[in-house]
Amino acid sequence: MYDVVQRLYDSQFGNEGVDDIRKYIKLGKLGEAFSSDEQIILLIDEIDKADLEFPNDLLWELDKMEFYIPETKETIKAKERPIVIITSNAEKELPDAFLRRCIFHYIAFPDKEMMKEIIKVHFGKIESRLLNQVLETFYLIRGIKNLQKKPSTSEVLDWIQALQIGGISPERIKEDLPFAGVLLKKNEDMDTLEAERKRTYGNVRW
Repeated sequence: MYDVVQRLYDSQFGNEGVDDIRKYIKLGKLGEAFSSDEQIILLIDEIDKADLEFPNDLLWELDKMEFYIPETKETIKAKERPIVIITSNAEKELPDAFLRRCIFHYIAFPDKEMMKEIIKVHFGKIESRLLNQVLETFYLIRGIKNLQKKPSTSEVLDWIQALQIGGISPERIKEDLPFAGVLLKKNEDMDTLEAERKRTYGNVRW
């Protein structure tokens, strides 16, 4: 990581050593993992949200367990091969060459019981009636066909926070589904939800 801002700041105030670029090169998490004397577990989270070329850029580093810093002409080699865990939400395809180097472990979306435990970790004092209504409504929404982006765990946690701050009762959730925009982030999905609610009105407890 090249700290160009700090180097520019130092040059403006005439600080000594500004020509020594090594002062402004800092290792990122991969560099720290490679430099460690102990085996490190390195997490690369949600790689599908990174730039398109990022997975390909990692191929050499993960294959050879080293990377080159052109500014200092240094090669950083792993002292101990780290255990690299990479997560993806499968929101976009990853390159085949990258995938061939991975061992896959698919984690299914939490069922109601698991989600209840997750919610209790974050909201230990949540009222049981509110929790049950949130879960019922959340999984009903996830079951709607043609949603472009189904709400996930982070959305339901944000939704509960909004409901608690707003003092929303379980009955109110069934009536008009407040703060639905916390769950669904696309206008098309909001339209789909509204159409589904009208279609099933009286038959489904939202």
